[in-house]
Amino acid sequence: MEKSFRYCLSLFLTLYFQSFTFAQTDICANKAIRDSLITRYLDKGAHRYGYTHPKWEIYCDSLISICPGIAEAYREKAIPYIKYGDFGKAMSLEDKAVELDPNKWIDYRAFLKCIFTKDYEGALADFKLARQYHPEASIMDHFYSFYEGLCYLEMGQYKDAEKNLKQDIRLQKKYKSKGIHFNTLFYMGVVHYEMKNYKSAKKYLIECLKSYNQFPDANFYLSLIYLHEKKHSLALKHLELAKNAFENGYMFIEDNVYYCNYPHQISMYEVEQAINSVHK
Repeated sequence: MEKSFRYCLSLFLTLYFQSFTFAQTDICANKAIRDSLITRYLDKGAHRYGYTHPKWEIYCDSLISICPGIAEAYREKAIPYIKYGDFGKAMSLEDKAVELDPNKWIDYRAFLKCIFTKDYEGALADFKLARQYHPEASIMDHFYSFYEGLCYLEMGQYKDAEKNLKQDIRLQKKYKSKGIHFNTLFYMGVVHYEMKNYKSAKKYLIECLKSYNQFPDANFYLSLIYLHEKKHSLALKHLELAKNAFENGYMFIEDNVYYCNYPHQISMYEVEQAINSVHK
């Protein structure tokens, strides 16, 4: 009798959990319900507190427990880890988001690899896949080719960097009414500086400074060119401009610059060292 009761109880529990799992799967397959859950747990839940609050992750985990196939839940859960530099946890969550919805999140992971984790080969591979979904798309205010140019720059493949940044310029002219972004011009200057094409590097950096004359990094690299040309007074002038810009709160302008350094970004220390070397 006892064995029969145990068997019946076991069978009941098995059927109950199977029906619960089926119901959960059935619910999560409904787009309207998925969207309403995202609104409830992310838009009106986690976002109400911000990623620095413990409830951010609680809301993300709650959504994952209800519908583990919602990519946005993993992507949002990763944000605090990204901001605080725990890239191991962050990228495993980003990988899950990409696995569930590559069309939506592959380019974001590519951006993270380029700017945050410095996995340049991985970023290039992701951007190549992203382009299959969105051939001329952008992420975080820049076209894919901008980030690809940065990857090649940091890998020392300067011709490929130049090629991609030129493509970025073409796309900006095609799709954007404003002038070329000063960071594109800055990186074109840096690429040509690294290739020792100083005349071209100077042209791009001067053009960059016309858009953002307090850009410390552009003034710094322009000073290096003047040093190469043995124009020490001009070099010192731009180093002082870079130093004054830093002192007055000007800096490299990108949304995520507060969390990580961008390729070839410089600091006040480098400026001061260069000024001291000129005075010697």
